[in-house]
Amino acid sequence: MNTQWQGRVAVITGAASGFGLEVARLAAQQGMKLVLVDVQAEALQRAVAELDALGAQTLAQVLDVSDAAAMDALGAAVQQHFGAPHFVFNNAGVGAGGLVWENSVADWNWVLGVNLWGVIHGVRVFTPLMLAAAAADPAYRGHIVNTASMAGLLTPPNMGVYNVSKHAVVALSETLYQDLALVTQQVRASVLCPYYVPTGISQSQRNRPAQWAAEAPTRSQLIGQAMSDKAVGSGKVSAAEVAAQVMAALDSGGFYLYSHPQALGNVQARWQAIVQGHNPPDPFAERPQVGEQLRAALRLG
Repeated sequence: MNTQWQGRVAVITGAASGFGLEVARLAAQQGMKLVLVDVQAEALQRAVAELDALGAQTLAQVLDVSDAAAMDALGAAVQQHFGAPHFVFNNAGVGAGGLVWENSVADWNWVLGVNLWGVIHGVRVFTPLMLAAAAADPAYRGHIVNTASMAGLLTPPNMGVYNVSKHAVVALSETLYQDLALVTQQVRASVLCPYYVPTGISQSQRNRPAQWAAEAPTRSQLIGQAMSDKAVGSGKVSAAEVAAQVMAALDSGGFYLYSHPQALGNVQARWQAIVQGHNPPDPFAERPQVGEQLRAALRLG
């Protein structure tokens, strides 16, 4: 056990499954107090039961991270119950695909609401609490980790609404890192950019609220869903391995966290095109058969 984090407070959104649950398990092993947040009531109840059995002190909150008032109330509850958090994992996320002009207003509101506004609210609500704790105690240390994606560094086709949300999270996280550096050395930030890892994100439609109900899926959206199911389901890196990287960053202070660093070649190719003023590179250069299949399925005429 790393005693540095024993007794410290962790706030984890999307805590009932995937990266959130695996990070919660590791945080419990470190002796941290856990604030577990998820929109899935039954799954969250199971997670709390498991973590309570490990001896963790937990506070569970069922809420939608896109809801500003609910997140404000969460911040107040955390402050009252445990005090200022030391670790905030803004991790809740959903997935959606399809040709970018085919995404409905409801699609955009849902995906940006969870993936982007959820992170914005986490930063907006908890950073001031952490800074106040740092000002009051020179020994205080805090860390914020925001979950983005490799889709926040790349622009793969047929998943534009997701790409936009994750690019925004990367920009927010980089700016948060720089802003924190202006005012303190006691609170740091990281951004998690996983690639295809077996989690429940490809099935996130199950948690879509009625107010943003989906329309009948288009052909491109059905294809995008099938491709996502296959890619996520066949991922070789586990959510537990990614969670270990997240927890290690609390000690190392590393900012960019990658599940698949081998995918950075595609990022480098994109940035070279940007710097050199070239057109965007072929996203299927390493897997041309996938590109051929997708183009054949979606080609007009």
